[in-house]
Amino acid sequence: MKNIIVLCCLMIFSAAYSQNNMSVSSPDGDLKLNVLVKNGTAFYSVTYKGGIVLEDSPLGLIANAGDFTTNMNFVNSTVAKVDETYNQTKIKQSQVSYNANTLNCVFSNAKQQKIAVLFQVSNNNIAFRYELPALGDTKVCVISEEKTGFRFPVSTTTFLSPMMRPMTGFARTAPSYESGYEADAPLSKSTSSEGYVFPGLFNLANKAWVLLSETGVGGSYTGSHLSSYKNGLYTVEYPNIKQNNGFGSSSAQISLPGVTPWRTITVGETLKPIVETTIPFDVVKPLYKASQDYKTGRSSWSWIVWQDNSMNYEDQVKYVDLAAAMKFEYILIDAWWDERIGYDKMKELIKYAKSKNVEVFLWYNSNGSANDAFQTPLNKMNTAIARKNEMKWLKEAGVKGLKVDFFGGDKQETMKLYEDILSDANDYGLMIVFHGATLPRGWEKMYPNFMGSEAVLASEMLIFSQDARDKEAYYASLHPFIRNAVGSMEFGGVLLNKYLNKGNQKGNQRLTTDGFQLATAVLFQNPVQMFGLTPNNLIDVPAFELEFLKNVPTTWDETVFIDGYPGKYSVVARRHGQNWYVAGVNAEKTAKALKIKLPMLAGQNVFILNDNVNKETNTTSSKVSKNGELSIVIQPNGGFVLNN
Repeated sequence: MKNIIVLCCLMIFSAAYSQNNMSVSSPDGDLKLNVLVKNGTAFYSVTYKGGIVLEDSPLGLIANAGDFTTNMNFVNSTVAKVDETYNQTKIKQSQVSYNANTLNCVFSNAKQQKIAVLFQVSNNNIAFRYELPALGDTKVCVISEEKTGFRFPVSTTTFLSPMMRPMTGFARTAPSYESGYEADAPLSKSTSSEGYVFPGLFNLANKAWVLLSETGVGGSYTGSHLSSYKNGLYTVEYPNIKQNNGFGSSSAQISLPGVTPWRTITVGETLKPIVETTIPFDVVKPLYKASQDYKTGRSSWSWIVWQDNSMNYEDQVKYVDLAAAMKFEYILIDAWWDERIGYDKMKELIKYAKSKNVEVFLWYNSNGSANDAFQTPLNKMNTAIARKNEMKWLKEAGVKGLKVDFFGGDKQETMKLYEDILSDANDYGLMIVFHGATLPRGWEKMYPNFMGSEAVLASEMLIFSQDARDKEAYYASLHPFIRNAVGSMEFGGVLLNKYLNKGNQKGNQRLTTDGFQLATAVLFQNPVQMFGLTPNNLIDVPAFELEFLKNVPTTWDETVFIDGYPGKYSVVARRHGQNWYVAGVNAEKTAKALKIKLPMLAGQNVFILNDNVNKETNTTSSKVSKNGELSIVIQPNGGFVLNN
């Protein structure tokens, strides 16, 4: 009898333990997530092929309706599967199959209020979010803090970009996701007072790579970022209250039942799953239908090199002619056009562009009261009435898209402004590109007229900063693994002037080769590319370089990681239809000799643009071996691109 009692006690203990310790694995079984409740707190941990990726990391959030971080108890869990396919022409892969195993864990707090955490685990990817039911008579709540954490093994190194301090930078427009990166830094150096922007890349002692980000943030939630490294972990952190001149809450206001955005974790033994992941788009849905078919493509852009003084009718005609000569689909006409060209004259310019088969994007300031950005058009995008009146004129004038600038914040009200601009623009058949802006979080799929965001230390800083010119190749070698891995990145690059000014004779000298610049046309992914060519390039750049840019696509059916290490070099292959483009850049101080594996081009002849030892870009042809290997040398601050 005594043995029976002991056995029953052990069975009860085992059942209780299993109820408080739940797990789910990826379809291939390599990625495993475990959830448990310990001392009243919910935790999760992650392993990949048996190796630790994340140690016990906290879950939970605090809302005005209840505290879901302490005194938590497990209630129940359910498992299911997701099997979906979708088409998306604006991201790195046009046809995607998403297969995941799901675990939905329900917990209760001391007041018996319930909260669920939904985990979806696919091969190499985890996405999870919180789901709150109606809490009694409470149908709305404010979430003030999220305790979601990421506890890495202590040997981990980081590749992070610090969140900019609010109300700093040009015209107090920060944060605008335009900070640099420090590569391979120890966890102990991750001490930025403002934390770090998503995405963040981590190297687990060369045993695994991990990319953290978030997706599915629209107008109904705040954008978040990683905290500084404290008490052995990073946490999800909401915006600094000082953003947007202190106006608006840093919390998230949601209706109940409601959900938070998705937190995403991408894991791989190599960088291949990081570069190729589609998880930011796998777990979100379109929020509205496209009002028409939107045309992607390339654009000329006078402001990047010729700056404000080019904002006149005559110079813009030159850039229309440049776009036409290069077979570009668009011209972007930047700040001050309303004052220096005028609305009536702009209609004439749009008509002239159309006669050359070139369509027009126009620049707008998003600002009204959030910062001191003064460029015009101003006060046209920040309120519904002004915005719709302006968009009505834009549609009538034949404008196809807008570049909207100077947001500077991740508060919910700013996220709502992004969404409102996109939604209204779709009603008027307008595409949208954001600059001076936050990270796009699944927006390519959520908003059909969204055509990319800057959210990176982009080409304009090459004009303004010697440090950015010195580190151009370094940053470029990082982007495929971090920023551009999770969303379209409108960099505004491919600068072929030797000197980054209108005269192209002296001043700020470009330190990268033409081969490097051409490679970024493929290496950087964005469905609409604003290239930094100037009219003089039609006569002072080799014809074969121009011919390449006349034909390079901006949308891709497939993206494949080939080789690289963030901060040192990067080689990526992209397919458009039947045509493969392979691009690489070298950020190191010596030439990089590589034997790259290109099974998709095995036995084929390829056309190669590359630099010689004198940093001169030339063209050759070669045949990829039958086993798919090709030897290539990338010069320092140089690059190559090849296609079949």
